[in-house]
Amino acid sequence: MEVSNASSQDKILYQIKRLGPQSVKSLAEILDVTTMGIRQHLGQLESADLIESLPEEPQPRGRPLKPWKLTKKGHDRFPDAHAQITVDLILSVRELLGESALDKIIEKRTADTFEQYSSCLDKQNTLSGKVSALASLRSDEGYMAEVIEDDAGYLLIEHHCPICIAAKTCQGFCRSELEVFQRLFKKIATVTREEHLLDTARRCSYRIIPIVDANQDRSRELID
Repeated sequence: MEVSNASSQDKILYQIKRLGPQSVKSLAEILDVTTMGIRQHLGQLESADLIESLPEEPQPRGRPLKPWKLTKKGHDRFPDAHAQITVDLILSVRELLGESALDKIIEKRTADTFEQYSSCLDKQNTLSGKVSALASLRSDEGYMAEVIEDDAGYLLIEHHCPICIAAKTCQGFCRSELEVFQRLFKKIATVTREEHLLDTARRCSYRIIPIVDANQDRSRELID
């Protein structure tokens, strides 16, 4: 299956943004196109300075694979919503009203976000449903969120941050987001940030671990 250049190239950029560096083979499998078609698109994206190659990676069998990653220009294709206006407003509030006024603004944003999210998550009866609902809300806001379930619980991954530049100017936004997540799952799960874009990671991720009821554990032990 082959589709238009613009459509295919947008999909390639999206998958590299979402998954990190990818080879021709992996992109062909993900997008269900030929490796020849992928190579053609990658060549055009490289010429446009949207992607660049990394050193080849040896494989147990076959030829080494060459991964491709986004350049800064490639990352810029995923917009930071109203970035410069937001930064200007943050700096103006700091200059005219002081840091305490900015803290109050972030507190108000935290409260509003918690109310919005909790009204949606409260409709879900399971932790899995609540985590999926949160990921959906975050994706709607441009965070490209997905959930991975494993033996430890859940990993909420955000492949993009639409407020990254604003967060660099005022890291209170990042603290606010983590606080909201922790309040949303209070008494049913712990939430910790495992990866952080501002700590040079390529994405943000949050580990969500269910809180085990000690009484239930003891009951199970007696039954066993």
